[in-house]
Amino acid sequence: MDNSTTLLLDLDGLAVVSVERLEDGIRRVHLTTADETARACPSCGVVASRVKGSAITRPRDLPYGEHGLEFRWHKRRWHCREPQCPRKSFTEQIPQIPAGARITMRLRNAAGRRIRDAGSTVIQAARDLHLSWPTVMNAFRTQAHEVIEAPLPEVEVLGIDETRRGRPRWEQDPITEKWHLVRDRWHTGFVDALGTGGLLGQVEGRTVADVLTWLATTPLTWRKSIKCVAIDMSTTYRAAVRTGLPHATVVVDHFHVVQLANKMLSAVRRRTTAEVRGRRGRASDPEWKARRRLLRNREDLTDEQFAAMWNTLLDEGKIGQRLLTAWIAKENLRTLLALARTGADRHQVGHTRWKFLTWCADSDIPEVRQLAITVDRWWPKIEAFIDTGYSNAKSEGINRVIKLVARNAFGFRNADNQRLRTRCVTTRRTRGHLRTAQL
Repeated sequence: MDNSTTLLLDLDGLAVVSVERLEDGIRRVHLTTADETARACPSCGVVASRVKGSAITRPRDLPYGEHGLEFRWHKRRWHCREPQCPRKSFTEQIPQIPAGARITMRLRNAAGRRIRDAGSTVIQAARDLHLSWPTVMNAFRTQAHEVIEAPLPEVEVLGIDETRRGRPRWEQDPITEKWHLVRDRWHTGFVDALGTGGLLGQVEGRTVADVLTWLATTPLTWRKSIKCVAIDMSTTYRAAVRTGLPHATVVVDHFHVVQLANKMLSAVRRRTTAEVRGRRGRASDPEWKARRRLLRNREDLTDEQFAAMWNTLLDEGKIGQRLLTAWIAKENLRTLLALARTGADRHQVGHTRWKFLTWCADSDIPEVRQLAITVDRWWPKIEAFIDTGYSNAKSEGINRVIKLVARNAFGFRNADNQRLRTRCVTTRRTRGHLRTAQL
């Protein structure tokens, strides 16, 4: 039955017989089978020729209009004419509506794509499409297989970083009465730090074994294509990269190096205040008032703000002198890191490094000297950042998206579902489902 209403419905294998409007505004669509292959037996494939009876089903489809559509499929039950077939009779079915299905396949696929490609939550997709939570979640798992089973893109710079999942879970062995960790509070993510691959994978935990387990699942040729690995100042990830990717160069992200310097500055302020004043810092203390300006970059301060901070701390004697000494050490470190992507030669990098280490050694402040020791210990990795300019910024950005997904879902009880959701959401731009509008 070829008519305009059938074309508008666009359900292959079905034809529209009539449409009626009910009292509540819902339009009831009466359908009939238009596909001859629907008479084929599902078990043996023989086309039936004898009708046994009729049946009416009410499959649900995508919502259309304000009140939606209500389907009535008038289909026939057939006798299977193959004597050896165990199925004696069957009803008509089409690929969009298999036998026994209560919803169409395009509705099921649309529910899964809303979560996979649009970043919707499961409960919101279920409300919009008038489906149950398990139905939508099963549809999402089916659609997510395309993302999980897709081959990994070639990666030149791999980013490794952890993100907090939630609270850990422990269980006690009834035999040994020992407690063992069942669910870790951390997840380790692997990101294409230079290209557009997005989140490549995620595992529970942040140990060396967890990282090596994920790397073992990737092809050897893919691992050999990795030239650099960007990490924070984590000895665990450094050891894992040395074992799993011995040919790759480890690059330390400069953001975490500056963060370490800011923590040093705050530690100096708290310790000095406790030594000189014999108490914790108060809002009336000059060093407390200047604490935020001390953590800001020099170029982000106006001349008036910098002069006010400098003169105020100079008038505070021992406290101000220590803070300004630590602040200069932080700025010298930032100057060293700022040589990245500038084409600086070895002489310039070495001189700037010598200036930073000398200032820290002459400061006679334990926290400042410890900062210099840490930077010197990690210097080959920091130098790799200065040479290449690679950072772990994409990992931090994806970690933010992962936290937003967990917040929108009000947390996850199932760690596997969380990793599946975050993998799909964080790769939407890579798969072409997160593009800005072009004017």
